[in-house]
Amino acid sequence: GIGPGSICTTRVISGVGVPQITAVWEAAQEAASAGVPVIADGGIRYSGDITKAIAAGAHCCMLGGLLAGVAESPGQTVLFQGRTFKAYRGMGSLGAMVQGSSERYRQRSSGRDGDKLVPEGVEGRVPFKGPLSVFVYQLVGGLRAGMGYCGTRTIDELRRDARFIQVSAAAVRESHPHDIVITQEAPNYSAQSKQE
Repeated sequence: GIGPGSICTTRVISGVGVPQITAVWEAAQEAASAGVPVIADGGIRYSGDITKAIAAGAHCCMLGGLLAGVAESPGQTVLFQGRTFKAYRGMGSLGAMVQGSSERYRQRSSGRDGDKLVPEGVEGRVPFKGPLSVFVYQLVGGLRAGMGYCGTRTIDELRRDARFIQVSAAAVRESHPHDIVITQEAPNYSAQSKQE
């Protein structure tokens, strides 16, 4: 897929992109005959997104934005309005391009002139999530739960037996906690990750 990442603006800047689950599914269909593994890169906000990506044919998932807030990730830790965050940017952000990633996007800049670059991402901050080991435990638990609800014991069974259905915006809303003010977030859910 192109542009599903949390800090990516490629789809709106270039007008190009495919919804991530469609991209993973189509890539996996083509790659299977050649024995090429597929990596789902972008759009993973919750452990359930990992389950869906693997069910669609991905062999693994990139977790850039999801892991950007863990203690072991690069990025400066900052305190903002009483909460701890970590700075996060992608290779398509202006700051990264000025520091040398511009050639990845087929752009050359004379010196450090940011006015001559066309960024395809932003810089921001994500909530601090604590140690990686605790967070990964939750991700694996979510994948196991998804496999259990699908009645599957192995990744191969998940790929074979999982079924996808198209959902409406209302169905997405009801999938998240609603009609309450969350007073205590679970270790595997953040309302800040929720898409409105």
